[in-house]
Amino acid sequence: MAAYTVHSVIRCSIKMLMKDIVMTPGKFLRVSVRCTAEIADVCASAKPVVHYDCLVQCGSLRNDAQQRHVLQQLSQLQHALKNYNNSIYMNPPPPRLDSKDDKSQHQKDTAPCITTEKKDGDLAVKEEPTSPPAAPPIGFYIYGDVGTGKTMLMDLFYSYVENVHKKRVHFNGFMVDIHKRIHRSKQSLPKRRLGKMFTCDPISLVAMELSKETCLLCFDEFQVTDVADAMILKQLFEMLFKTGVVVVATSNRPPEDLYKNGLQRDTFLPFIEVLKEHCHTVCLDTDIDYRRLDVAAAGRLCYLTEEPGADALMDALFEELALRQKSVVGPRVLTVLGRDVMLGKTCGSIADCTFDDLCGRPLGASDYLEMSRLFDTVFIRHVPVLTRSLRDQARRFTTLIDNFYDNKVRVVLLAAAPLNQLFVHSGGEDERDRQLLDDLGLSGEAAQRLALFTAEEETLAFRRTVSRLMEMQTESYWTEGDCSHSKKDMNT
Repeated sequence: MAAYTVHSVIRCSIKMLMKDIVMTPGKFLRVSVRCTAEIADVCASAKPVVHYDCLVQCGSLRNDAQQRHVLQQLSQLQHALKNYNNSIYMNPPPPRLDSKDDKSQHQKDTAPCITTEKKDGDLAVKEEPTSPPAAPPIGFYIYGDVGTGKTMLMDLFYSYVENVHKKRVHFNGFMVDIHKRIHRSKQSLPKRRLGKMFTCDPISLVAMELSKETCLLCFDEFQVTDVADAMILKQLFEMLFKTGVVVVATSNRPPEDLYKNGLQRDTFLPFIEVLKEHCHTVCLDTDIDYRRLDVAAAGRLCYLTEEPGADALMDALFEELALRQKSVVGPRVLTVLGRDVMLGKTCGSIADCTFDDLCGRPLGASDYLEMSRLFDTVFIRHVPVLTRSLRDQARRFTTLIDNFYDNKVRVVLLAAAPLNQLFVHSGGEDERDRQLLDDLGLSGEAAQRLALFTAEEETLAFRRTVSRLMEMQTESYWTEGDCSHSKKDMNT
């Protein structure tokens, strides 16, 4: 996340010679610079570290030695990726066919290069061994506590990578897309006939498909909580790395703690070694959550249920925003993956929902991504204190906020507690936990080692959610999120 002092419009003095700098987490870094030609040339140079220093001089960033050190390493990768192309790994030279007597030569890591030369007036074929292609650049896995600047560094790195096919995505959304592709790949297979056997590897096919689309994958919030994801990651990423895809990821966990205490984790452990082999592991832990340094300045965006007239205040804000919409207030049905999702109250790019509407139903990242595409402002009413007995709803809420944050959707909350008291991890166990333990045949001691019952993953995710909600209350976030002109009108 961006580690900078947040303002709707950052005003620097004439001496600083820079103005109007806005960071957009999860998207390109957008900078408007008014300065002398000399400073403009420096800040426009293809060096993220130079840009970082400009932002520090301007006062929009705090100087952080750890951040700068990590960015220096990312800058080296950015330089190595200039005009990088992974096509050579997609189409390797054909294997050399040797005689049995030359078996040892066949085992060498060389491939033939077929050339022609003129000999006595005739063309003769000459076979010359060539060296295998050099290994692709090593990526990065950057981990650290919430709000330490990981997303901001990713913004700078990503915005300066040029002339390569690149893709930036939240890891949760990436895995949703992967499962869709795998399903589509299986559906496209011919029907098996009696007596005819064939094998298919849809995971590798999907990885090859991705490798043709991009050679640089940047992931925000690399976190594995789903057993279905855990089971396919090794094979998927082995093929991605084999075909020359470079990965840069941010996470709150070190690689060794991914999917910690998860079901069937033994089968997941080989993926960690694959990840560490192809990505440098870098820790960014400044002991500062920069999101909390700024105060909310966009007006009241978080109301408490027990406050007198809280609902009426939210109604008034909705009506004020609705006046600027070229639409009427009414329900809207969203169609996501063939399913209908009903929202009871919308107006143009604004939606007014309850917590149960969004998190009490079995919705997921695909539904929230569709909402992010259509709405720039979402009201969420009656958010309860989230205990372990509301574990499913809490996970959906975390996914919801992650998607809204990445897409700069503005959120107005009516909650049962202040943001920093919204999640309660102690207590809350219910009969469902005990029944599930019995169904799995687990003792209490064995259950203690499962993240399903320790709520360890949820704790990390909730801390990130609270940190993001804090930033989403700021004036700069609210101003940046006012993008109704880019959202589809509800009546179209």
